[in-house]
Amino acid sequence: MPLQKLAFRPGTNRESTNYGNEGGWYQTNKVRFRSGNPEKIGGWTRDNGALSASVAGTIVSIAYPTTGTLWGVCRSMWNWITLSGYNLLAMGTNLKYYIQNGPGGNFYDVTPITGIPPAATTVASNAFTTTASSSGANRYVTVTCNVSGYNGQTNDFVTISGVASAVNGIPAVNFNAEFQITYVNSSQFTIQVYVASTVTVTAGTTGAATFAFQVATGGDVFTVGLGWGAGGWGGSTGAASTTTLNGALATVANTTLSAALDSTATTISVASTTAPSPGINFAASGSVLIDSEIISYTGVTATTLTGCTRGASGSTAAAHVVSTGVIQYATSTINVTDASTFAATGTFAVDGEVISYSGKTGTSFTGCVRGYAGYVTAHASGAGVAQYSSTATGWGSAAPAGLGVGVQLRTWSQANYGQNLVFNPRGGAIYYWVVDSNPTIFNRAQVISASNTNTQNSVAYWDADSTCPTVCNFVLVSDSSRFTIAFGTNDPTGVYATTVLDPMQIRWSDQENLLVWTPLTTNQAGDYRLSHGSAIITAQQTRQEILVFTDSAVYSMQYLGPPYVWSFQILGDNISIAGPNAVATANNITYWMGLDKFYMYSGRVETLPSTLREYVFTDINKAQAFQFVAGTNEGYSEVWWQYCSANSNVIDRYVIYNYLDQVWYYGDWTNYNGAYQGRTAWLDSSLREFPMAATYGVAGGSSNALLVYHEDGVDDGTINPPVPIVANVQSSDFDIGDGNNFGFVWRLIPDLTFDGSSVNQPTAYFTALPRAFPGAAYGPSNDPAVTSTQNYQNQITYNIQQFTQQVYVRIRGRQMAFKVSSGTTGSVLDGLGVQWQLGAPRIDIRPDGRR
Repeated sequence: MPLQKLAFRPGTNRESTNYGNEGGWYQTNKVRFRSGNPEKIGGWTRDNGALSASVAGTIVSIAYPTTGTLWGVCRSMWNWITLSGYNLLAMGTNLKYYIQNGPGGNFYDVTPITGIPPAATTVASNAFTTTASSSGANRYVTVTCNVSGYNGQTNDFVTISGVASAVNGIPAVNFNAEFQITYVNSSQFTIQVYVASTVTVTAGTTGAATFAFQVATGGDVFTVGLGWGAGGWGGSTGAASTTTLNGALATVANTTLSAALDSTATTISVASTTAPSPGINFAASGSVLIDSEIISYTGVTATTLTGCTRGASGSTAAAHVVSTGVIQYATSTINVTDASTFAATGTFAVDGEVISYSGKTGTSFTGCVRGYAGYVTAHASGAGVAQYSSTATGWGSAAPAGLGVGVQLRTWSQANYGQNLVFNPRGGAIYYWVVDSNPTIFNRAQVISASNTNTQNSVAYWDADSTCPTVCNFVLVSDSSRFTIAFGTNDPTGVYATTVLDPMQIRWSDQENLLVWTPLTTNQAGDYRLSHGSAIITAQQTRQEILVFTDSAVYSMQYLGPPYVWSFQILGDNISIAGPNAVATANNITYWMGLDKFYMYSGRVETLPSTLREYVFTDINKAQAFQFVAGTNEGYSEVWWQYCSANSNVIDRYVIYNYLDQVWYYGDWTNYNGAYQGRTAWLDSSLREFPMAATYGVAGGSSNALLVYHEDGVDDGTINPPVPIVANVQSSDFDIGDGNNFGFVWRLIPDLTFDGSSVNQPTAYFTALPRAFPGAAYGPSNDPAVTSTQNYQNQITYNIQQFTQQVYVRIRGRQMAFKVSSGTTGSVLDGLGVQWQLGAPRIDIRPDGRR
């Protein structure tokens, strides 16, 4: 028989059956289509910038994240160049707001202070409570801060100053710094203070200090009916009981799920069982706690727990999402100063860890189970212990009736006002960051307010009029005539809008003046309330208009000039948008992800046809839709969407639309080690060389962020040294010959290019997957290597490609699928430095009967 050429339509199609899509591609991962041919996507490298050790006007901080570069999960990025030529990048996380000074430069913390600076609380005496801690090792000790009515929460940040002398043996300089707090009650919180080995800490309450709190932190995922957001800590409606630990409490072995877990699996995949984060190995056999399920196991490997019995000790077997905490399970007794006011059974919190207990004495809790909320850590003697009264439901339990409200994750919006930056945490105030006269100084942003008369370089940048919005959901600065526009906002005076946030209200400042919001005949300030929908989700600036998205409609907002200033026209009704970051504009066409399909706007709103609609929207976690993020990759004419699959609470998948070729492809963010490291923010800026993305500091999701540059190299550079990118593309089934008889495929003639590789003799793998019928399993397959004979270390392109000329296989079937892959063999060296693009390979077939 003549050779059969393997030529497939570009793009991936999951809208039909595997066999029904004959002649097309069915599966992709880390692969794109360029000029109709599949190729491995470009690699990414990590930005090596570090947190700056200081912020102008504040004290040097000793608070650094333990993983990643930045505190928190990044949800927004914004890039611009100042008049002095500094290339700045703003990054908003759920905990902080940063500005980076140039690629690879320092990240400066410009997170605003709550209220109007200095907005600090001074405690004249008895500011700190310590417990005894002997010298002998460098260590952190838990210190309770006594600040009445501070109105904070766990994970907030505070800058302490004005400590003039040692506090119970701890040097004053150790206190005059920034700390992350753990809530105890409305008058107390704890911090971790570093002390040297020579320091002996005595017990007592003393000291004077000034406390300046940063704006409240937000969540990294959407939550509902649990913990914070469902009443008090643990879903309680009662008053809190507090005490302190009587003796230090060591941590226990803990890790995270590296893959989603269903309710019946007997092998559990985890990040590590050998000296994970606390440096303590999991026991060779025993039990673990995942959410509220107890699971016993009989064996361990480096990354699995085996021989598992689900729903042990009376718990209920359940499914668990990737990155959920896995805690070594055991019961213990924990000693405290006084447990008399605590409930007979329940939960209590220590330094952010929630611990359940089944009994108590006057000075101890018995039957304690650590890590009840998926988090566990060590605690010093004297650490604060807090629990609500017997009405407490416990962290993770169902909230009382009427308290099961959703708590949305923290997102940011921002825009340039000249070379300065206006930004807003969703549901918060509007803040303004101003370039200093010395452009190497990065001051904290400040709130725009009628009462903020502070100056910088002798200019009052923040002193707005009395009707300036105090809260909004999204902020934007128009290209047309430079109006500052607040979407979903309020009017503090109640004259032009409600005094509380109205999610459908739009207000704009005067032209070229972000401090004037009161409409007068002498200015262009104004407001407008939309009517279709219940809340404004986001807004997108395009060439001649601003698109405003509510939860059920999209509007066009166009500048008219006085007296009406802005016009509003509904473009489409009964549409949806997944979240505030799920929209992107490329080539003057706006694309967005809805809750059940994709849309586009090119002068009219229409459905964006997708060959992956069913695949995406039947396996998606819509509760986490505010995490979804869209971005462009202009160099390859692509729009990317990052999203959470149904069993994941973190970004683990992506889908791409190539608007030049009008094709789709998809993949997941499984890295070489098998864990997820999704992209939480994306920005393709012409001001920096490569598209930028933010990812988790630890694979599988974590509370900290990394900045990476895409299309830079060909490997995964989030870690050092880099590791291969696991890439593959697989066709739909196609007939071998005419498909009537069995065919025997004995030879495959490759056709591909390795241009762009960076190693000597790069290798890719071809796989032939045969089967007899569409409903049958694939039969035995071959995975021959196709290796270049050329050295790409010093020359990345060759006019004439030289590689394995033919490979021999032995497969038999009526139909087969064809797959190309790299970085999949398990060897770090295999796939490292490899780049490839497929051409038109051919197969050699012999007839082989009808059965």
